Amino acid sequence: MSNNLVIVESPTKSKTIEKFLGKNYTVVASMGHLRDLPKSKLGVDVANNFTPEYINIRGKGDLIKALKKDAQKADKVYLATDPDREGEAISWHLAYLLGIDPSATCRIEFHEITKTAVADAIKHPRAIDMDMVDAQQARRIIDRIVGYKISPMLWPLKKGLSAGRVQSVAVKIVADRDKEIAAFVPEEFWTLNAKLRENAKEPIFEAETIKYKGKKLTIANAEQAHAAEEALQKAKYVVEEAQKKDKKRHPAPPFTTSTMQQEANRRLNFTSKKTMMLAQQLYEGVNIGRTTTGLITYMRTDSVRMADVAVHEIRDYVGATYGNEYVPAKPNFFASKKNAQDAHEAIRPTSIARRPEDVARYLNRDQLRLYSMIWNRAVASQMEDAVYDATTLMISAGDYTLRATGSVLKFAGFLELSGALADPEKDKPVPFIPEGTEVQLHKLLPAEQHFTEPPAHFTEATLVKELEDKGIGRPSTFATTIATIQDRGYVMRDGKKLMITELGNKVNDWLTANFTNLIDIPYTADMETELDKIAEENLDKNVVIAKLYDYIASVKPHELPPPPPPAPTGIFCEKCGKEMVEKVSRYGKFLACPGFPACRNIKSIVKTMGVACPKCGGDVIEKKTKSGKVFYGCSNYKSDGTGCDFNSWDRPLNETCAKCGSMMVDHINLNRRHHKYCSNEACENARHVGVMVEPEKTTKTRAKKTVAKKTTTRKTTKAKKE
Repeated sequence: MSNNLVIVESPTKSKTIEKFLGKNYTVVASMGHLRDLPKSKLGVDVANNFTPEYINIRGKGDLIKALKKDAQKADKVYLATDPDREGEAISWHLAYLLGIDPSATCRIEFHEITKTAVADAIKHPRAIDMDMVDAQQARRIIDRIVGYKISPMLWPLKKGLSAGRVQSVAVKIVADRDKEIAAFVPEEFWTLNAKLRENAKEPIFEAETIKYKGKKLTIANAEQAHAAEEALQKAKYVVEEAQKKDKKRHPAPPFTTSTMQQEANRRLNFTSKKTMMLAQQLYEGVNIGRTTTGLITYMRTDSVRMADVAVHEIRDYVGATYGNEYVPAKPNFFASKKNAQDAHEAIRPTSIARRPEDVARYLNRDQLRLYSMIWNRAVASQMEDAVYDATTLMISAGDYTLRATGSVLKFAGFLELSGALADPEKDKPVPFIPEGTEVQLHKLLPAEQHFTEPPAHFTEATLVKELEDKGIGRPSTFATTIATIQDRGYVMRDGKKLMITELGNKVNDWLTANFTNLIDIPYTADMETELDKIAEENLDKNVVIAKLYDYIASVKPHELPPPPPPAPTGIFCEKCGKEMVEKVSRYGKFLACPGFPACRNIKSIVKTMGVACPKCGGDVIEKKTKSGKVFYGCSNYKSDGTGCDFNSWDRPLNETCAKCGSMMVDHINLNRRHHKYCSNEACENARHVGVMVEPEKTTKTRAKKTVAKKTTTRKTTKAKKE
C-alpha cells in the first residue's frame, strides 16, 4: 500500500484535505514559512548577486524534523502550498529542506478546497515554477533592503520606526490627501429648482436650472439667486427637447481581493485585515454537517474570471429560481485589470447550491455576512441587466434652461437578488412631454445655498482602491500594509476615516526630501510591474534589485534631529506619580505613563463637549465604539452599568429647543450636511418628526444672507428622506 505525504500551509486546511484523500495519504501543515532572512542583519550578500542568506526560522526546528521524518517514510511527497508566488516560494524552501528536486513533479495546487479540486490536483503534479520563486525572492530582498537600509535613519524620531517600499507610499497618499483637505477653501454656490406640470390634471415633476443663455449656470451669491428667481417667476416654460429610452444598469463582476476588501469595509465595516482572516477561514474549510469543505475559492486574486463550470452552475440556478428571462443569452464577460495575474479565478462560492441561508447555522455571524456578500455578488454577476424607463426633458424659461430627469424600474434583472448589492435606484417618474409643449410653473422652490466640499479623508476601502488604481503593491498585501502604517503610528483611524498623525507627517516629509523616488508613485508602480515581469517574462531579478539598491546607495540623506521632549499634560499617573505623556496609536491619541515598562498605566484622552448631561447634569464627553465610531455619553456612566446612561449618536449642543426647552443636537446626514434637531423625541423639532432647524455655519463656511421667502416645506421633505 502506497504512503503519500501532502504538505499544506495551515492545520485547518490539512484536516479538510485529509478527509478527501483517504487512508493512503497523510496531510501535514508547514505552518507557513520555515526559512527566512535573519532578523539580526541584512541577510543579503550584495557582492554575490544579492544572494539571500536564508536560515531556519527560530522555533520551527521540531516541525522541520517532523516533516523530514514524514518525508522519509513517504513513497511520494506532494507540496500543496497556496497557489500564488508566496506559496510557490514556501514549496521551494520545503523542497530544499526535504531534499526534493524542484524540477521533479512534486508541486500540486488547487484554487478551492473541495474533493473534486483536490483529486484533480493529485492527478496533475508539476515542477516548482522557479520564475515565480524568483519573483517572490526579488520582492522579499527589495523590501529587506529598503527596510534595513532606511529604517534606522528614522530612529532619532522614535525607536523602531520603519520605512517600506509600499507602506511609505501609502503614508504619502494619506498625508497628501490630509494636506489637500487642510488647504481647501470652500466656495459658495446656489441651486434653483422648479416644480412643473403640463396642466392641472397632469402629475407634478421637478426640474433643475442648469443653463443661462446657453452656458452652464453658476449662481455665486444670494443677489444672483434673487435675480434668477425673479426671472423664472415671469418666464414662459416650453419643452425644447424630450427623450425617452431604456437605461441599463449592469451587474458588477465577481470579487477580487481588492474589491472584496473595499465592499466589506463599506458595507460591513470590516477592516481589510479582518476581511482576509474571515476569507481564509471560508477558504480553508468549515464543518458542514458531517463533512468539512471550503466554501469559497482562493481569496488572493486580482482576476474577475470564473471557471466555465461555475458560470453554468450559476446560470442554471438563476433560471430555476427566477426564470429564464433573468439569464443572459450569453454568459456575462468581465475584463480583468491590465496587470492582473489571471492564473486564479475570481472569489466565488465553491458551490452555488450552498446558499447563505443553507449554511448559516454552521458559520459565525461575521463569516456568514462575508460569505453572503461573496455568494450574492457571484450569482448577480451572471444575471441580466436591470432596465429603467428613463425620461429627460430640456425646458426653456426665458434666458434659462432647466433639466428634468427621471427613471422608473422596468425590469429588475440582477436587482431581483434581494438586498444583495448596492441599493437600486429609486423610482423618480418624469412624464414624457412632446417637444414644443408649454408647461406650467407649479411652484418655484426657494434657492438653496451650498458650499463646495473638500475631498473626503481616505477610509480603508478608498485607500485600497487608490493603491490598486495606482499600481502600488499587490492586492494580497493591502491588508498588511494598512495595518502596518496604523501600528507604526503614522496613520490613525477616526471612525472609518484614516488620518495622518504628526509622526506620519514628519516621516513622510523626511522621506520626500531625501528618498524622492522611494515614495514616488510612478516609480513604485514601475517597480511593481518589473517584479511581475520576473515571474511572467523571465526578467533577471538581479537587474531589478540592483536598480533599487544603487539608488538607495547614491542618496546622502540629512540626519533627523531628535524629537523634542513631550509637552506637559498636567495629568499625573495615579500608580507611580509621574506626569503622563501623550502618545498615538492606530486608534488615536492616548495618555501613557513614562515609567513604562515598570508602570504600564494608560488612559484615554477625554474630550468634553462643554455641555451638561440632560439627565444628571454631568459632563457630556466624546466616546468611541470598538469599531471606532464616535458617539457622545455622560461622564458619570460606569462600566458596571450603573450611573447615568445618557448617550447620543448626534453631537450635543449647548443650547435649548425653542419649543420644549430640551437640549439641541447636531446631526450629520449621509451627504455630510449638518442639521440641528431637538433631542426630545416627543418634540415637533425632533429629527424623526421631520422638522429641521438650520444650524449656524462654521467660520470656515460662514453663510451670507439667505434668500427671503424660505419655508420649511422643502426642508421637511428632505428630512423625511434622510
